[in-house]
Amino acid sequence: MKKAIIGKKVGMTQIFDESGKVIPVTVVEAGPCVVTQKKTEETDGYSAVQLGFEDIKESKLTKPEAGHLKKAGVEAKKHLKEFKLEGAADMNVGDVVKADTFAAGDMIDVTGISKGHGYQGVVKRYHAGRVDMTHGGGPVHRHAGSMGALDAARIFKGKIGAGQMGNEQVTVQNLEVVKVDAELNMIVIRGAIPGPKGGLVYLFNTVKNNKVKQAGADISKNPQKASGRNPQKASARG
Repeated sequence: MKKAIIGKKVGMTQIFDESGKVIPVTVVEAGPCVVTQKKTEETDGYSAVQLGFEDIKESKLTKPEAGHLKKAGVEAKKHLKEFKLEGAADMNVGDVVKADTFAAGDMIDVTGISKGHGYQGVVKRYHAGRVDMTHGGGPVHRHAGSMGALDAARIFKGKIGAGQMGNEQVTVQNLEVVKVDAELNMIVIRGAIPGPKGGLVYLFNTVKNNKVKQAGADISKNPQKASGRNPQKASARG
């Protein structure tokens, strides 16, 4: 992992590029984050740093949390997260990581807690089909139906069922950073990210760099192929 930062989702909006095309974006208040702990190869067996984000009153922390931050000599922080950064060995307790650790054009992964949707049935939770409404369907139109095995006399793990929907950790990969404003602690990301407004998110360098397919890139130059004989038709079909 090369770069990372903790942020808070502000919300979604849209901006326009130089050609006038609209870009749906999510605004994130990223940092400033303070290094609250440093792990080294000699003492811990690996190199990493712990970042703290968002100021909070010390009275709202538990005694272990308050003692941990007091030992580091930094102000009370609400959120702490450890990252194995590439330059962790060169960082020290008290260093500040700001939004400009990322730049426009960087590809990142964003991790957050998805919106909770409460207790839901199998139709909404897993897109299961329902029973026909005619010929004595009864009050079970949206039920999961029988799923137990005859000989096992139990339901095997992994079967769909009603239950808590959402409110789980989700990572969206390979998102593009459109704009960075270090003064406002703002990172603008193309597309949607997990969580509600005000939700905590973690931004990392992406683990996979999938280039966005350009228009016409899939047209073959081989005249023996359909895309080579009629590129306009091939691009329209794609």
